[in-house]
Amino acid sequence: MAELLKGKPVADRLREKSTALISQGKEGFRPPKLAIIRVGERPDDLFYEGGVKKNCALWGIDLEIKAYPVTVSQETLLTAVEDVNQDQTIDGVLIFAPLPKNIDEKAIFAALAPEKDIDGLTTANLGGVFTGAKDAFAPCTPVAVMETLDYYDIPLQGKNVVVLGRSLVVGKPAAMLLLEKHATVTICHSRTENLAEVCRNADILVAAVGKARMVTKDFTHPGQVVIDVGINADPETEGKICGDVDFAAVEPICAKITPVPAGVGSITTAVLLTHVTTAWSKKIPAQHNSTWKNVSDAAFAAGMSALTLAAQKTAIKLTAPDTEE
Repeated sequence: MAELLKGKPVADRLREKSTALISQGKEGFRPPKLAIIRVGERPDDLFYEGGVKKNCALWGIDLEIKAYPVTVSQETLLTAVEDVNQDQTIDGVLIFAPLPKNIDEKAIFAALAPEKDIDGLTTANLGGVFTGAKDAFAPCTPVAVMETLDYYDIPLQGKNVVVLGRSLVVGKPAAMLLLEKHATVTICHSRTENLAEVCRNADILVAAVGKARMVTKDFTHPGQVVIDVGINADPETEGKICGDVDFAAVEPICAKITPVPAGVGSITTAVLLTHVTTAWSKKIPAQHNSTWKNVSDAAFAAGMSALTLAAQKTAIKLTAPDTEE
């Protein structure tokens, strides 16, 4: 039986570190603030929004929700983005996607200030991930993968890691973050020849292809670590979700595996709010920051170093799997 790599303790650790920083930093300043831009009332958007709202209250982060009808114009939405860019009390912005077909989604994301793009969707932040910029925000789900590996002390240096999935939301940035830790990374997809064999030879397999139970027992071997990023409607049980990994078939073979639900997906919101905390901390006035910095240096280093190395369904949904197979 494989060891289950559950997400809750990972998320709890992130919350504890960030709330300590918030408690110290807001003295004489203000608490962090997140803005959500939502178009329409998609059930998955509303569900995630509710979870973010609950966690913001728990973390001590203010939340502002800007909701628009599906008939909203491109101009109105661009104005909304410009408003949050200019609002100095807003530290991070989450834009739910996909947006309606009448909206140029790329233009909306491009208009967002990179320093407030806490889900790593802008070209500036994605470019920063690929160039190793220390102040870029990586997409939340790949960061959640890295936090999982770090929490459970899974070594990466020199290890053969296969990332199954190649989108800009998960697969490609995950590969870059793994390379930063000196892993030997192979990116695969649904058209890779001998796919099962390539995956089976990996020390660590990150499944993020967006197909329910695509990863079967033929993709794994004893001793392998399997990180399942997928969030899919369960084709066998209505109203439930499953991962990209056939858990029942793979779990008896591999050494460690993340469950779905309660795995990587449960960490992404914590990563999102940690990014908000990071963005907020950079705004603390110098005269206040010097005092706060002396108190919180150790906590800040412990809580932020991993996340700012290349900087959690959400703004393309934090837990959304790759759509480019």
